[in-house]
Amino acid sequence: MNSKLTSAQAIELEDKYGAHNYHPLPVVIDRGEGVFVWDLENKKYYDFLSAYSAVNQGHCHPDIIRALTEQATRLTLTSRAFYNSILGPYEKYVTELFGYDKVLPMNSGVEGGETAVKLARKWAYEKKGIEENKARIVFVHGNFWGRTLAAISSSDDPSSYKGFGPYMPGYDIIDYNDLEALEKALQDPNVAAFMVEPIQGEAGVVVPHEGYLAGVRRLCTKYNVLFIADEVQTGIARTGKRLATDYEDARPDIVILGKALSGGVLPVSAVLADDYIMMCIRPGEHGSTYGGNPLACAVAMEALKVVERENLAENAFRLGELFRAEMQKLIDESDLVTLVRGKGLLNAIVINDEEASNTAWNICLKLRDNGLLAKPTHGNIIRFAPPLVINEEQLMDCVRIIRETILNFSK
Repeated sequence: MNSKLTSAQAIELEDKYGAHNYHPLPVVIDRGEGVFVWDLENKKYYDFLSAYSAVNQGHCHPDIIRALTEQATRLTLTSRAFYNSILGPYEKYVTELFGYDKVLPMNSGVEGGETAVKLARKWAYEKKGIEENKARIVFVHGNFWGRTLAAISSSDDPSSYKGFGPYMPGYDIIDYNDLEALEKALQDPNVAAFMVEPIQGEAGVVVPHEGYLAGVRRLCTKYNVLFIADEVQTGIARTGKRLATDYEDARPDIVILGKALSGGVLPVSAVLADDYIMMCIRPGEHGSTYGGNPLACAVAMEALKVVERENLAENAFRLGELFRAEMQKLIDESDLVTLVRGKGLLNAIVINDEEASNTAWNICLKLRDNGLLAKPTHGNIIRFAPPLVINEEQLMDCVRIIRETILNFSK
């Protein structure tokens, strides 16, 4: 514990010296282990956000930290000007695990999204025969894949895009979970790709109807359009499968991974695709100084091995079923909760109130006081996404905290 600093002082420092581009819940986390975090005053909390699903393996997983420290004492960065001794083994492991020919390593999730868009455009010009500068990418309403200029150009959320134009051309936005709208959009011969989250995370854990993803796959094949799955938040066991698209016959042409790819240790992302797509990119056309660095490769490989070794997808599936069943009871017990949705351990409750945004925020403050950290999204939705290493006893303790907080809540 950092005894030289109080939570109030830490918040004051961030407010004074940091850009005001976030609105954090007022709690200062000083250390973490597994499903728990502690603040500067040594109060213990369940983490029910998991750094937006980046710490699926739990905070400071000892095997991942060991891989980090061992590699850090040997070699951290070479750039891609040279080969390094761990990139190849990592590439072999991740491509064989997910079943793709090639991987393009990057750093942040949004870089993964940008990479996928570039790949799709290059493929469209070289393979599909679309006229240069005419390729279009189709997105859906409510999408979120970051805050770069390319990412916000596909957004319909004013808080993301307003005041930052002009925007990236060549994007179309249709309704989510609407195969009829998708087929209509794909009939444009200039469409190169359809990029979609299998479950919309930032939009409030919006789960599409069963068969939607399989329908996406079928339509993309029919119209010779690439299916890009943004699995940055939903991938790596979060929803109860290795990938959320694994729930259906819906193998994407391009998969974007991030967040839990490093177990929350450092920024690591990856784009997976087969040769007919990936080999359209040639030397000098895309890359990153840190993309594929030895430290990231060692960490990512161990982070993935932890997920497989500890059966975290299976745990997420089983405990997710239990969690949603318990949350459903709140709909009958409280007039505050109107809807429960999710898959695996990516879940949300919808708060019904005339001043829902304030109510959801205040509920999260009460949850914090009671030892559980969560945060609202889109005003009236509270997302619940604990580390996947959580066990049933811990989960039921969290259910108790959430239930008592909601039932005893008063504005």
